[in-house]
Amino acid sequence: MASETIFALSTAPGQAGVAVIRISGSTAKLVLEKMSSSFPEPRVAALIKLFDPEDKAELDRCLALWFPGPSSFTGEDVVELHLHGGRAVVDGTIEALAKLPDFRPAEAGEFTRRAFDNDKLDLTEVEGLSDLIAAETEAQRKQAIRQMDGELSKLVEGWRDRLVRMLAYLEAEIDFPDEELEEGISAQVKHNIEQLIEDIKHHLADSHRGERLRNGIKIAIVGPPNAGKSSLLNALARREVAIVSDVAGTTRDIIEVHLDLSGYPVIVSDTAGLREIEENTTDGIELEGIRRAKQNAESADLCLAVFDIADRDNFDTETLKLLNSDNSFVALNKCDIHQADQSIPSSVSGFDITKISTKSNDGLDTLLEKLNSWVVSNMGQSGSSSGITRQRHRSALLECLVSLGRSLETDLPELCAEDLRLSTRYLGRITGKVDVEELLDVIFCDFCIGK
Repeated sequence: MASETIFALSTAPGQAGVAVIRISGSTAKLVLEKMSSSFPEPRVAALIKLFDPEDKAELDRCLALWFPGPSSFTGEDVVELHLHGGRAVVDGTIEALAKLPDFRPAEAGEFTRRAFDNDKLDLTEVEGLSDLIAAETEAQRKQAIRQMDGELSKLVEGWRDRLVRMLAYLEAEIDFPDEELEEGISAQVKHNIEQLIEDIKHHLADSHRGERLRNGIKIAIVGPPNAGKSSLLNALARREVAIVSDVAGTTRDIIEVHLDLSGYPVIVSDTAGLREIEENTTDGIELEGIRRAKQNAESADLCLAVFDIADRDNFDTETLKLLNSDNSFVALNKCDIHQADQSIPSSVSGFDITKISTKSNDGLDTLLEKLNSWVVSNMGQSGSSSGITRQRHRSALLECLVSLGRSLETDLPELCAEDLRLSTRYLGRITGKVDVEELLDVIFCDFCIGK
């Protein structure tokens, strides 16, 4: 498969001003030899006429770029054709490329896979590239660029280098017991292991900021029926997302909206109204809606509870059981209607409270400012360090810690050395320095065709 030359449209399909087709492989230069009016200099854009390789019909006048390997993205010979973006031009060029010997359409992520196979990128850099393509907010873009630039790789490889040095000292003590080696090698290695454990634990104690930034911070809107949860979701989204009705229980399933708050991705969920249901109820749909609402609130990073400010009977409800003062806000809705009753019920007095009206928009700017501040304060630290962005990174580091901890429990240098070897393998899995074949298909299938 690697001996074949691959090609694909690397820009979005459909009519556009410019469309880029990428070709990579040992025979990529055939495109310029058999389909082009001229052969450009390496890494210099040249205007060429592009022809069908069989009947020599002109396909387009385009820019061509020639990147001889290994100084290319994939490490192979690469050609890029910057065509006019009409569908007929793109389709005709792709059909013409398929006529060249040993040329075939690329599979999803195959260009990046070849870059990995040719040591142009390690796994964390590959994932950073994938995240950069998918980034929707400023913070996501910055995190992806840091990872694509190798910050996480450098951190993990630094830990791995320390382990290799420790292992080398232990191996010397094991293999050359009669030599006059420095005394206290095992004790020094143990001390270094303890320091490495603390360093790894420090990076793991990040409240999953990297994963939350990559996947989106979850905010669940919860509260009793008819309190205005769906109206608040629509107000935050600035469009009609959820159905709003005076009939209680309109929302039965989870409705999600993706927002950008201070450059951070946020997923706001509207949930079914929470209330106590009689044991003999036959409304299975509402029961399932309440179950999902509670599950969503328990997994959320922040709960935003909405109450009707005048409906005092509904304040002491199932909603309050889901709240705590660290990650919960309370919005008292309909303050424009109930002017006479503006006091704060004692049951919610311990929470951060904002009086709002989803009808007149009173208080919504204040509530939005609070949400922005909470997001920044809880996620801001992720912008200044080499964050862990995937569960597989975290799992590998936890396995590494287990092996390191076990190495401290033995006085036999042979057992300690074996645990250090396992630790280096777990770290190597993060960057792809050891056999990770089972991970590769999962990682690269997330890429689009042409990347």
